Amino acid sequence: MLDLTISATDGMARTGAITIRSGIIDTPAFMPVGTQASVKSLTPEEVRATGAQIILNNAYHLYLRPGVELVEQLGGVHRFQAWDGGILTDSGGYQIFSLSALHKVSEEGLAFKSHIDGSEHFMSPEKAIEVQQRLGTDILMSFDQPIPWGASRHETHEATQRTHRWAQRGKDAWNPAVGQALFGIVQGGFAEDLRRESAQTLTALDFPGYSIGGLSVGEPKEVMWQMLEVVTPVLPANKPRYLMGVGTPSDLVRGIRLGVDMFDCVLPTRMGRNGTAFTWAGRLNLRNAQFATDAGPLDAVCTCAVCQTFSRAYLRHLLKAGEILAIRSLSYHNLAFYQQLMARIRTEITAGSFLAWADTFLKSYKE
Repeated sequence: MLDLTISATDGMARTGAITIRSGIIDTPAFMPVGTQASVKSLTPEEVRATGAQIILNNAYHLYLRPGVELVEQLGGVHRFQAWDGGILTDSGGYQIFSLSALHKVSEEGLAFKSHIDGSEHFMSPEKAIEVQQRLGTDILMSFDQPIPWGASRHETHEATQRTHRWAQRGKDAWNPAVGQALFGIVQGGFAEDLRRESAQTLTALDFPGYSIGGLSVGEPKEVMWQMLEVVTPVLPANKPRYLMGVGTPSDLVRGIRLGVDMFDCVLPTRMGRNGTAFTWAGRLNLRNAQFATDAGPLDAVCTCAVCQTFSRAYLRHLLKAGEILAIRSLSYHNLAFYQQLMARIRTEITAGSFLAWADTFLKSYKE
């Protein structure tokens, strides 16, 4: 079950809502990353309090630990992690390539060793869908073969064509009657013609939604935007567009300006764990000595509980002392900031002022 309603547009940017079986997701939307069924350091109630309506889990990690059987036995991933909002799962193709000792890429799928214990596994497009459906998530991803920056055209073409064949096989294995939506993943590396071909091929397969993969993998930012400019106009206007693994606040603004509806990224929580806060004025590194006596909040504009409660000086003290509350507070604030950014963007699109606002934001925001 998935339905996209567009309520307003400004250029290619659009705002509206995606209806899934777990509820309604306002778009554009940012999904906090809960790789192993947990958004690091935060409770489900805290994640919800930041404004998040949907989170991302990773099927590769949950398949290896604790295992699909256990999650299924305990009532599915929503009940398992006590999260009643939306859940999207990545199929695991990227993680198999980046984390595991890869054995073999074949037409049938990927043979690999677990990065946890070295055990041997095999993942096919059909099994990737089965795993995600058994986990009980709301939005599933097709199984794809990611293409690294620097790959040859021949390698890129072969991997992209395999991704298309795997997409068809995964779609054939998917059971839409359960109510879970399936997204195809656009690949094509960094060649405009292959990117366009991939978007066209997947569009012809008529998925409920479309992910744009294989970007933000080491390529220059201008190349990423060039590829996105090629892809988004090809994808159906009545289906969600999801840019995977991106990114900074400026990345989100640029992606939305090019017609993207959904994003995920580990950056807000990862940077929070490293002592960095995102604010409307840019990044703020609390480890800097200048904040040692600063009685102000992380961000005077932010309405989150951290900014309403703690000073920069106190949070810096917690960081220097190695207190867990520092990590939790900065992670919470950063996720709340991202959700406030999305809400502001939705307001600007509705008012027809987003393009002008985006220009101002991108010129002034310090990353």
